Amino acid sequence: MGRRLLLASALMLFIELGLIRWTGAYNVYLSFFTNFILLASFLGIGLGFLRQEGRAALFGLTPWFLVALVGFLAVFPVAGGRADGVLTVVGAFGMPALPKWISLGVVFVLSVGVMAGIASGVAMWFGRFEPLVAYRLDIVGSLLGVGGFALLSLLELPPLAWGILVATGLVAAGARRGWRALLPIGAFVLVLTALSVAPRTDWSPYQRITTTTVAPDGSFGIDVNGRPHQRAMPVAFMRSDQAFRFVPYARSPGNPLGSVLVIGAGSGNDAAIALAEGAAHVDAVEIDPVLVRLGLERHPDHPYQDPRVSVHVDDARAFLHGSDDRYDLVLFAIPDSLAALAGQSSLRLESYLFTREALEEVRDHLAPGGAVAMYHYYLPVVVDRYGAALAAVFGTPPCLDVSEGAGARARTVLTVSEEPSSLACDATWQPSAARPTTSETDDYPFPYLAGRGVPPFYVVALLAIAVASLAAIRLAGGPSLAQVRPYLDLACMGAAFLLLETTNVVRFALFFGTTWIVNALVFGGILASVLIAIEVAARRPARRVGLLFALLFASIAVAFVVPPRALLDLAPIPRFAAATILGFTPVFLGNLIFANRFRDVASSTLAFGANLLGAIAGGLFEYTALAVGYRALLPVVALAYAAAFLAGRHARARPAPPIAREAPDPAMSAPG
Repeated sequence: MGRRLLLASALMLFIELGLIRWTGAYNVYLSFFTNFILLASFLGIGLGFLRQEGRAALFGLTPWFLVALVGFLAVFPVAGGRADGVLTVVGAFGMPALPKWISLGVVFVLSVGVMAGIASGVAMWFGRFEPLVAYRLDIVGSLLGVGGFALLSLLELPPLAWGILVATGLVAAGARRGWRALLPIGAFVLVLTALSVAPRTDWSPYQRITTTTVAPDGSFGIDVNGRPHQRAMPVAFMRSDQAFRFVPYARSPGNPLGSVLVIGAGSGNDAAIALAEGAAHVDAVEIDPVLVRLGLERHPDHPYQDPRVSVHVDDARAFLHGSDDRYDLVLFAIPDSLAALAGQSSLRLESYLFTREALEEVRDHLAPGGAVAMYHYYLPVVVDRYGAALAAVFGTPPCLDVSEGAGARARTVLTVSEEPSSLACDATWQPSAARPTTSETDDYPFPYLAGRGVPPFYVVALLAIAVASLAAIRLAGGPSLAQVRPYLDLACMGAAFLLLETTNVVRFALFFGTTWIVNALVFGGILASVLIAIEVAARRPARRVGLLFALLFASIAVAFVVPPRALLDLAPIPRFAAATILGFTPVFLGNLIFANRFRDVASSTLAFGANLLGAIAGGLFEYTALAVGYRALLPVVALAYAAAFLAGRHARARPAPPIAREAPDPAMSAPG
């Protein structure tokens, strides 16, 4: 039984991470609603644990839900494109895409079905162990799931590899028996095979990358997750068609260009331009290894093969932390990913590049007379935001160059220096009274929002998810709901833990980069902290829960009081030690409290289900960061744990009922 629970738990987390990554690759709506699949996953897992009847049958439906989900996304993808010359979204073969609400609604329902199915299998084995033993096996399995997903990301394997691993795991876990029952598993693998052999498609650790046919001049387009992203072009063509890329060099005519830093180097266009403009050395920083490889293999000017260019596959902010070099020119070369961190938070890969603190770091890396330039197809509100940030950091408004772009998104170049006399500006940026000009900070890294607050679409969608979740819990729970009420404190802990996990994801992304490996290590570290808390609770049960809560609140207060900038100023090893202590101490204490409470529950599956359903509330509250910033989530975490403490007092006041062990389901095969 232990092996079955271990396998099912590993499979559950692996599928969750896979869905978060894979669905966003075929539906661009999910690029703007980052934890949509996470919320669906928690709802599905919670329902799978809450439902006590027919778990084997629901577990057996997992392959059907999977093939329905991947089939729907294959037949009804949503990609970026043009219709009548206007940027819009399109479906398969350039046909109109499904409306947003229909597309997201179907994806949400099917994702809930997938996770409810696999969770029902986990719950069948979970309930046959003592609560802490089951919890330990679940966490160890989750660590294996994270490790497996990280390995496939490292190897840059296509969806077929994920599908084979999931199909093998489902068969081994006993989801389907008999050759007829293998039909949906085979169909699931077949659909992923068709998608994986799509021509000119690569899978990086972040996104699906598709290239177009090479043009006569050697240029080729690159699409990311179904959206046009960049085009590798020779310098000669860019001089005539992409003249805005050369503006920073014209605005700083006396710049010696001894060393140039390109942030968001992509496939190499801007490195090639820097070389053509006479740069003696170029540091090209790009976070996606596949984009770098495409540049190495296929860029018509071969800039990455030039000995004057050093390519760094890294997060640009992390690169700046670890470098003492100074540059005559720093270029923000359209670093717009539309790729979010997997799992949680509304961060995109470039979110921490445009904050005021980031620009201060860039300023500190400039040589005397050096300049900073950024260019993109910016909306006016973004121009004002970046213009305000540059003016605040450098003490002078930047040069502003605007030319025709794509609709409202003009080709805009902002160039600034600490020595304004070194620049030759035709015009400078001036704030618009009609638009906000406040710059973003490391605590509020959302440069693309029109203003502080949760956008109306998010509000409507989150309300719809909340209502749908309550209805689904009511329908699936049935008589079990009355038995869940004693576990209200565990539900509050679930909400608190989700938010605590989110704050750790975003803090470590700031401290060490928004790379996939940092994200994987954070999830692994959190799960390891949980496992240590389980072992401590199993060996030394807490007698003074109130003291644990007091220590937890103190650790949250310390994490709130210590500003991130204090850690950023530290060397890498002390920064890692401080970040680990500040971030994981509340995680450990919160889970030590949870483990001590969980040890004595009457029904481990209902209690665990309540905890997971509570995480949905945490996921919904996470969007308040769009209004108040991430640091303000920590007081919300404290309030949720305070609610858990108050609710738990009633549970602790009652004598603990005998712990129930669930009988084996006759529909399941013999235990492993």
